[in-house]
Amino acid sequence: MAHAFYYLVRTCYTVAMLDELEFRRLAEIALNSLMRHLIAREEEAESRFEVDEQGGVLNIAFEEPAGKFVITPNAPVRQIWISALSTSFKLDWNEAAAAFILPRTGEHLIALVDRLIDEHLQE
Repeated sequence: MAHAFYYLVRTCYTVAMLDELEFRRLAEIALNSLMRHLIAREEEAESRFEVDEQGGVLNIAFEEPAGKFVITPNAPVRQIWISALSTSFKLDWNEAAAAFILPRTGEHLIALVDRLIDEHLQE
């Protein structure tokens, strides 16, 4: 009986998830869009941060106050993870919104990163 339950749960979970190739494609599009947004924001006067990409991971470095955000796709769980403000934010793909969102707030990736940057700069 326990085996049947495990199979049912695993099957439902797997069907609901994006396959890895689709996740990687969607994550790449989302992170490229975020990168373009951050570069435009970085070019503003007194942006006070720098953004770079290394191996599919976005890094946002701050001089004052010092800090670093790391934004990375996590293919095994099909999420984009943000490490910022001593917290981990895990965004899921939302088919209806066609975007990665933070489930507890409903924020889209770019809006969330903008808010986190503003919060960091206000410290």
